[in-house]
This record gives sequence, C-alpha cells and structure tokens, in this order.
Amino acid sequence: MNDSKWTWRLVSLSSIATTILLLVGFIYAVSDILYPKGEAAVTSLPAETQTPAAASGGEYRIMALGDSLAKGTGDNTGNGFVKRTVDGLLQDGKARLVGNMGINGLTTAGLLEKLQEEGVRYAMRQANIILLSIGGNDLFGDSGILDTGGDGGAEIPEGASVPVLPGTAAGDTGTDLTEEEAPELTPESLLAGLPEAAGRLGEALQRIAEINPEAHIYYVGLYNPFGDVQELLVPGNQAVTAWNNAVMDLINTRGNMTLVPTFDLFGGHLDKYLSSDHFHPNGDGYQRISERIIQAVR
Repeated sequence: MNDSKWTWRLVSLSSIATTILLLVGFIYAVSDILYPKGEAAVTSLPAETQTPAAASGGEYRIMALGDSLAKGTGDNTGNGFVKRTVDGLLQDGKARLVGNMGINGLTTAGLLEKLQEEGVRYAMRQANIILLSIGGNDLFGDSGILDTGGDGGAEIPEGASVPVLPGTAAGDTGTDLTEEEAPELTPESLLAGLPEAAGRLGEALQRIAEINPEAHIYYVGLYNPFGDVQELLVPGNQAVTAWNNAVMDLINTRGNMTLVPTFDLFGGHLDKYLSSDHFHPNGDGYQRISERIIQAVR
C-alpha cells in the first residue's frame, strides 16, 4: 500500500516538473518573439586584403622587355629603370631580375618577332612582373625625327643629337641640318603609323598574356622628349597623348596590366632628366620612372 502511495507521488512530482519546464520554455519563446535580442555587434575589423607575394614571403621575379629605355640607354650607371625598380622592391622583401631583353631601336614589329624566340619566352615564364617599354620608336621613328640617314624608324644612337628644326640654332642640337633638311613634324605626321602600331602592341600584349598568364604587365607610358623645342612641343604632346590613350584602351580590355604614366615626370624638366642625346632619360630620369613603377606595384 505504501509502495503505491510513493509511486503516485513520484508520478505527480514528475508531472509538476514537466509542466514547469513547459511553462518556462513557453515564456522564453514568447519573450524572444516579443523582445528579440538580435545578433551581437561586430567589434573586430574585417580580414585584410591579400598582401603582395613578396611581402607575404614570396618573391618579385622581374623581367624587362622592349626598347632602349628598358635597356637603360642614357644612364651612366647602366641601371636604367629596371635595376632601380628591382633595388627599390627589395625593401618589400625578395626581388630579383630574371632577364632584361631591352634592345636599342626595337619597335612593336620587332617586339612581335622577339616574342617568338624561345629564350625570351622562357625568361617571361619565370617572371611574375613584366616591365614593358615600347612605342617610342614607332611614334617618333616613323616621322623621321630620329633618323637623319633616311632609313626610317632608326633610334637616335647613343651620344647623338636630334635634328635641328626651323627656328632652332644648330648649336643647340649638335647637328648642322638646314631648315630645308629638317623634318616637318605635325601631329598628323607623328601619328601616321599609330593605328598599325597600336594593333601590333595589342597583339603583343595578348601574346605576353598567353605566354605567362600569371604575370602582371607594367607598361611604361611615353613622354615627349622634344617638349623644349618650340616646333615640337604641341605636335609632340598631342602625339604622345594620343599614343598613351590608345595604350590605355588596350590595357583596359585586359586583366593583369597597368599603364605607368611618365608624361608628367618629364614635362617642364627635360633639362634635368634627359641624357645628352636629348631623347633617353639620364640616371635621375630613370630613377623617377622606377619610383613610379614601384608605386604601381605596391
């Protein structure tokens, strides 16, 4: 009889406990619906964006390709903007030059030929940064200003001077060309070969991207080396601007490519930053280009 009483008591206590739990749960649910607490406020900053390869323990593997500016012509130290860029990026970590294929007088047509050489292609595959300087010989060479011998498209040899122009003293340029012999330069004459040259450059950029789709290409924009010659200031500026705009249009349609502008670095400061040939940068000019490239890479 006593066992039966204890059994009923346990059942009653269990029922009461269950009822209490259900009431507590019901009250909590109603409270959560009527007075929602919401999510905890975010107090930590979002994760940082991915750092450059060299800064995170990787390495900048740099390859230069193009004309005499890539080679460093005009710099008495021989470093040009390429070696200076490598040295500057060493501050971020590891950086090394895997090859410099800069060639005096190279045009966009010559660049397309170089891209077929296996040695050049091999060096490009080792790089994750490709510095490209091309177009100056297409723009100024086709006009005849860089060629006093009549073979067209040749670059000013190291140590030579630009042709004398109407209204310019022969002693200012180191040549004795007469006004009749001096080339007549207009924006039209300078830009005569732009469409074809831009087409070749677009093809070259596509080939470079196919050879090494992982590398980032930094194209060094053109400046007007004849901006201090009155007859060449306006046509030269217009031609260089048109060329750089054409390059920008090409780069904007492709990934992993950056145009590094240099026009503003030399304008009004040609006496400080050009070498004695009045075409290529001197050491200080190349230093300014390298600093602009480093800024773009970082």
